[in-house]
This record gives sequence, structure tokens and C-alpha cells, in this order.
Amino acid sequence: MSAIPSTVASGETLRPRSPEEVLAIVAQALAEEAPLGIEGAGSKGGLGRPSQAARTLSLGALSGVHFYEPEELVLSARAGTPIAEIEALVDRHGQRLDFEPMDYGPLHGLARGLGTLGGVIACNLSGPRRLKQGAARDHILGLAAVSGRGEAFKAGGRVVKNVTGYDLSKGLTGSFGTLAVLTDVTIKVMPKPPTETTLVVRGLDDEAAAGAMAAAMGSSAEASGAAHLPYGIAARIADGALGREACTAIRLDGFGPSVEARAAHLSAGLARVGPLERLGGEASAAFWGDVRDVVPFADGTTRPVWRVSMTPTRAPGFVMGLRMRLAAEVFYDWQGGLVWLRLEGAPEAETVRAELARHGGGHATLVRASLAERAAVPVFQPQPAPLAALSRRLKDQFDPKGILNPGRMG
Repeated sequence: MSAIPSTVASGETLRPRSPEEVLAIVAQALAEEAPLGIEGAGSKGGLGRPSQAARTLSLGALSGVHFYEPEELVLSARAGTPIAEIEALVDRHGQRLDFEPMDYGPLHGLARGLGTLGGVIACNLSGPRRLKQGAARDHILGLAAVSGRGEAFKAGGRVVKNVTGYDLSKGLTGSFGTLAVLTDVTIKVMPKPPTETTLVVRGLDDEAAAGAMAAAMGSSAEASGAAHLPYGIAARIADGALGREACTAIRLDGFGPSVEARAAHLSAGLARVGPLERLGGEASAAFWGDVRDVVPFADGTTRPVWRVSMTPTRAPGFVMGLRMRLAAEVFYDWQGGLVWLRLEGAPEAETVRAELARHGGGHATLVRASLAERAAVPVFQPQPAPLAALSRRLKDQFDPKGILNPGRMG
């Protein structure tokens, strides 16, 4: 499987091992007005537009968990710490990252498990549990970073009640390294429920699936995931164990007796709309891991993939309208509020966004395409003028010389 070309042109790679070294590198780049491409392990090199920098600041060597208090549900680590390492650590203590960070590696032709904590926060990556537990930015407590001004700063703290600078931490989440270089991140961790099960309804079309997911999420079942994989797509996850027939999946987790009671209640309603199956334990985890990491479209190509967030009930209409104009494959997460879309030809940004606007609007982000295509089209959803002006002011405050990931977001 060939990897997508890096966002940064080939050139010198700088690998600091301490926050002080990060500060020195950024200060030198600022003095020389020499832009830096920022990366963790490079697993998200195919996200965003190509960064216009010849030198790369890689944080992969800035790694290690330096504070973890399971009793306090708090963990702090260097930005380059592999997220897989963190998840393994908290799992040994019966805990998890509730925002379920996705891994873009497979979609971009790379192995799983390469992403870093800083990369997850910089890109605000969340998985299927986001519709119940919130996004990555909702789980960050504090951070330390170096701005494009060559200034080291901290925001937030180590306890949930400490809100000093909390909004600044959230504001940097999702900025793709264009405002500051993260050096340390403090996040909340949560207890891992002992039981997980997934109810799967077979054979529903997109409209019927949207109704079933809405009913499930609106019930008292407290579902932690709702996804729909149309015919053929289901065969591409969980090693093909589900076959080709469409599947609509609802995840429940918690203590065993509670999960069983909620599953029984929800099954009674779901069984009326289609044949019902059940995945437990490892099978359920494998299913949602593949949905989270967009494995159905991890095909080793650079065929365009869009991540579209919109009103869940309008998603099937959007997909139907788009398919009348383009050849596309899709599947749905977040109760239909997240549409993963793979096109067979060019990215067709204008067509995708025009169709999205006709169905209530939302955000369409091109998350995979060739290097040339990403350079030629607006990868991120264009911002309304007032928000774009605010973003420019924020960039001017944090990185007035534009040395951090120039061009990455725009």
C-alpha cells in the first residue's frame, strides 16, 4: 500500500527532544522568516493543503507520558507521544479516551497506530462516540505550546475545575499546527465500561436506516454509537464477517446488567424494521474501530474522500442528490451526521458543496486526494466572512509572520 506524499516538500527535518529545543527552532525560523512544516509522526500528511515549507519540525522524538493519575482521571504527555501508547496505558488501568480518536493512517496508505497525541489534538480527531461524549476539544484540560511569535506559553491546567485559559486550549484544538507548536497536552480519561454490545439491523436502505438510528438515539437506551453501512460497504469491515448486506449498527456500553436491559428494550423496536443480529465484545470493538478509521475506503489509492458533517436527517437526501451527478460510495456515522464519501474521479469540490448547501448546509472537508488536487481545490469548507476575518486576526496574533504550516489550511 503506497503512502500519500507528505504535505511538506523534501528537505531538512528538525527533531527536537525537549520543549526548549522546540522554542529555539521556532525562534530561529522566525528570525530567518523561514517557514516550518509541523508534524508529529507524519500520519496525517494527506490532510489539508500542501504546506509551503522546505523544512519540517517533527515532534516524534518529543515523547513520553510524564503525569498520569488514574484516580484523578488526568493524563499529561509530550505532544509526540503515540496515541496508541497512551491508549494501551490507560487500558491497563481500566480507562479509555472517551472521544475515541480516529486514525487517518489507513486512509492515507499507512499502518495503524502511528498518530500522536499532539496530532490528534491539533486536528481535533474524534470517533463514533463523539455524538455522545463530545469531540477531542471537549476532553482537553490544558496544554503547553510555542507560538509563531517564538513565545512559549501554557493554557489550562490538570484538573477539570481549573478553567484558566481553557478556551485557549480549545481554540488551538483543530488549528492544524498553524497557530502554535504543541509540546505538552493534558487530557481527561474516563473509566472503561466492562461491557459493550452492538445491535445490527440488516437490509435497510439509507432513509430507513436514518429513521432507525434517530429512534435509537432518541430512546432511553443511551447508545454510544450509530452508523449505517450500505450494501457492499459492510463487507469491507471486520474482515468481511458481516457479508455484503447493508447493516445499521447501534452500540451500547456500560455495566453488564444495564447493557442487557437496554439492549432488550431497544431490540424490541429494531426487530420491527428488519432482521436483527448482535455483536459482542471483540467483534463489536473491531466493527467500530473500522468505522472510526474509515477502513472501507482504505484502498491504497488517492481517490478523493470527503468528510461531510451535516444534519443527520438530511444526509440520505444529500447522498441521493449527489449520486445523480457523480459516481460515489458512502457510509454514515454519528447517526448520519457524518457522511464519509468516496468519489471515483476528481474531487468535484463545487458540486459536493453545492449539493450540501441544497440540503441545509454543513461542512465538507476533502481528507484524501492527490497532492496536485489538494493544492488546486479548497480542502476545507470556506468560512463565512465574519468567521474568516476572526480566523485571520487569530493567525495574526499567534503567527504574524506566517511561519507555521503556511498554506496548510488555506
